[in-house]
Amino acid sequence: MVDRFIPFQQSIEGLEIPEEFTFPFYYQPHPLAIQAAMQLREYIADQSDWVHNFGLDPGEKGLAIGKMFGVLVVQNADLELGFLAGFSGKLADSNDHRFFVPPVFDMLTEDGFFKTGEKVINKINREIEDIESDQRYITLRNQWMEMSKQAQLEIEERKEAVNEARRQRKQKKKELSAILSAAEYDKLLAEQVDESLRNKYFYNQFVKEWEGKLQSLKSNLEIYEIRLDQLKLERKERSNTLQQQLFDNYKFLNANREWKSLREIFTLELQIPIPAGSGECAAPKLLHYAYLNGLKPIAMAEFWWGQSPKSEIRRHGEYYPACRSKCEPILGHMLQGLDVEENPLLNNPAEGKELEVIFEDDVLMVVNKPSEFLSVPGKNVSDSVQKRIVDLHSNAILVHRLDQSTSGIILIAKDKFTHQELQSQFVKRTVEKRYVALLDGEVKEKEGMIDLPIRVDLDNRPHQLVCYKYGKPSQTRYKVLGTSEGLTRIQFYPITGRTHQLRMHAAHPSGLNAPILGDDLYGKRSSRLHLHAEYLAFTHPKSKERLHFEVKSDF
Repeated sequence: MVDRFIPFQQSIEGLEIPEEFTFPFYYQPHPLAIQAAMQLREYIADQSDWVHNFGLDPGEKGLAIGKMFGVLVVQNADLELGFLAGFSGKLADSNDHRFFVPPVFDMLTEDGFFKTGEKVINKINREIEDIESDQRYITLRNQWMEMSKQAQLEIEERKEAVNEARRQRKQKKKELSAILSAAEYDKLLAEQVDESLRNKYFYNQFVKEWEGKLQSLKSNLEIYEIRLDQLKLERKERSNTLQQQLFDNYKFLNANREWKSLREIFTLELQIPIPAGSGECAAPKLLHYAYLNGLKPIAMAEFWWGQSPKSEIRRHGEYYPACRSKCEPILGHMLQGLDVEENPLLNNPAEGKELEVIFEDDVLMVVNKPSEFLSVPGKNVSDSVQKRIVDLHSNAILVHRLDQSTSGIILIAKDKFTHQELQSQFVKRTVEKRYVALLDGEVKEKEGMIDLPIRVDLDNRPHQLVCYKYGKPSQTRYKVLGTSEGLTRIQFYPITGRTHQLRMHAAHPSGLNAPILGDDLYGKRSSRLHLHAEYLAFTHPKSKERLHFEVKSDF
């Protein structure tokens, strides 16, 4: 039996083997994967092999760090079903534990090239630190800085004195030119030329004196700085070499028994930088171990365990897809040779659905968009509100959008002037918008304001995250309509219109900490995303009449 092959403890009789492997970027966990995940969760909760603070116990010491775990259901050579377990990154300060698959490449092996190279770089770092903390070096550097400032100040003052003398000579020449005789004027010019030369001479001598003082100090300082530059260059070159060697040693196997390294996948084929931590996620580690040991992948699932990070939304025990920036290129190679489920994102979600026209006149339209219906053409699917409306009115333009999964009212202009007028109302925030949602959780505060800066998660688009450094302001007022059986019915009044704003404000711990029911990005799936744009009010750009539209949700 393979070292990390884990038999199912509970009976799996009656659970059919899926015909196709899990599409890792959008999936509903297969029952076999769910059972494997439940067994792994029991192990995590009960084990005593290692200690890691997941942030679930308020009394536990140390930094709380939640972790993504994964299970890969596999079949061995004897056609027995079991599973492999893995985790992303490090767990309890180690990247290898007996219950879990090992890393694709163990950079932490003591006698390996990475640790050996790291020791050399650390030695260089210590020498740099010793020089930079040397009191003689610090004194010389401070003296150099002070003397440089003093030299610059005094040279500027002397230069200004030379310039002022030139201005005075010029003024004197102008004043006396009309009253002096030719001989007297020539004599004046000669005296001024002599004075100018004398001033320049003494100015240059003054500068040279300062340069001499500075050079004397600089010579002593350069003994340290030349060595520092040499050490920093050596550190940079060794780090780059070590990094490239690491990328070449991270080699991944696929179902066709083909190998590719991180450098081949990212740098040579995609010609993009290799993201930090690539290859350390659970999914690549699980698949690589299975291929390496002759195990057939059947189904896979990943779940979060522990406290959510401050910026992202990760809920304890919930299943999540593989990340896009690091895993998608790697798994694109590793899944070759497997029969994988079709990518559902390639399907047209609007097929068989119709737009309901609520209002229409000669300059604008108001429509009710069903859920799972694109507002504008996507990367893989062109069918959308925009396409269907343009097919009817060639000059039509959407004034605003709703997320694909959000249902409700969309405003459309039939010409450019109307679009500009309506857009101006959105910018000036004179348009009234109201959404209704069903939240997976009970919200205690009956009303309030959510104010969180959000931006796109560059490593995992289209997810958003809270970022106080680069995030854009986003504000939403809310009013709770009622709670029942762990769910909250709520109205949202968005002040700004950021991507996924309401979904983030509902789900994030600093928001309402209760994701919208059916939110497959920040919560968990349901029959649909229970978010509906139910009310819209604006001023008609032509008649100037205030128009109000309301469409009740179907949930």
